[in-house]
Amino acid sequence: MEPIEMLQQFNECYAKIQAIAQSPEWLELANRNDVDPEMKTHLGDVLHYLEGAMECIEPFVEVRVAQEQVS
Repeated sequence: MEPIEMLQQFNECYAKIQAIAQSPEWLELANRNDVDPEMKTHLGDVLHYLEGAMECIEPFVEVRVAQEQVS
């Protein structure tokens, strides 16, 4: 899998998880008294680490795109 493909997959995952995190259903579930009180924090952590992974891949994508433009 090429870096651009990885970045695209991560972007898709990020968008889907972000949509879940902002949905009324998630917030209702996360605010219940019978769930882990850090439930929202855990999802926020997932988004944070996924964003970090994307930032690590972006330089490789930029280099690849620049090389293709030169060729």
